[in-house]
Amino acid sequence: MPQNQPHFYRGRFSVAPMLDWTTRHCRYFHRQFSKHALLYTEMVTTSAIIHAKYDLLDFDLLENPVALQLGGSVPKQLQHCAKLAEERGYHEINLNVGCPSDRVQNGMFGACLMAKADLVAECIEKMQQAVKIPVTVKTRIGIDDLDSYEFLCDFIEKIQNKGCQEFIIHARKAWLSGLSPKENREIPPLDYERVYQLKRDFPQLKIVINGGIKTIEDMQQHLQFVDGVMVGREAYQNPSLLGLIDQALFDASMPIVTPREAVLAMLPYIEQQLSQGVYLNHIVRHMLGAFQHCKGARQWRRYLSENAFKQGAGVEVVEKALDFIEK
Repeated sequence: MPQNQPHFYRGRFSVAPMLDWTTRHCRYFHRQFSKHALLYTEMVTTSAIIHAKYDLLDFDLLENPVALQLGGSVPKQLQHCAKLAEERGYHEINLNVGCPSDRVQNGMFGACLMAKADLVAECIEKMQQAVKIPVTVKTRIGIDDLDSYEFLCDFIEKIQNKGCQEFIIHARKAWLSGLSPKENREIPPLDYERVYQLKRDFPQLKIVINGGIKTIEDMQQHLQFVDGVMVGREAYQNPSLLGLIDQALFDASMPIVTPREAVLAMLPYIEQQLSQGVYLNHIVRHMLGAFQHCKGARQWRRYLSENAFKQGAGVEVVEKALDFIEK
């Protein structure tokens, strides 16, 4: 980075953890668009990591910087998994205190932990004792009727007292019953000002804002008040947005990466993965939105959807699909 460019916080821009979406193949694709974006895994539970018959922490170091998001509430299990993640080369451990689904609640992790700040603080303390990489928390601004600003500040205060310096705040409260996870992303109103106020009241903390952010202009606006922005579905469904990130948010001398460049950069990776027995569809399903708003995007999606799952499908399917996109 040129010397006249400021050194930016690692989490200045990140792609949110999304179940079934931010897989290792998805992250490798997103990395072709941006060198600086912090990428998150899907949420992985501590019990799944500890008891799995296969490797749930597998990832390519070329995806880095990557944060592992953990789901759990047993301090010693979280500590163990955090240590494993650091040994494997992850750049950050993130504790999920934001997911409102019933399945997550039944496992005593996710958004319900907002009501158990002392337990969250203990979990953070144990993980920080085990690793040198950052340990962060992703949470909401409140849950159910526990949604006052004072409640949020008390939650943050208890956890930061155990050393946590970074919080990703989804600027909506969560209803733990009565709404689906999808509805919890849409129905509770966004309250960006509450997140801005949190940064003003805890200036020593790194505060990242999440929820409803879709454009570069949105990001630049938020970054006037907080340290970082996290984008979820918009980044997944329209990954060309990621090609603008490095230049717009990190370093003006960085090039804009086009969707075609990102797809072409994926071809060696696809060939490597196919040689290891991975099915083409498991990779390219994350690439369907690459050419949003481009001429030929529909044909690109259709050709991949109709052919990538076929037995023996190889990299030539992607190359053929590219022919539909106007150069």
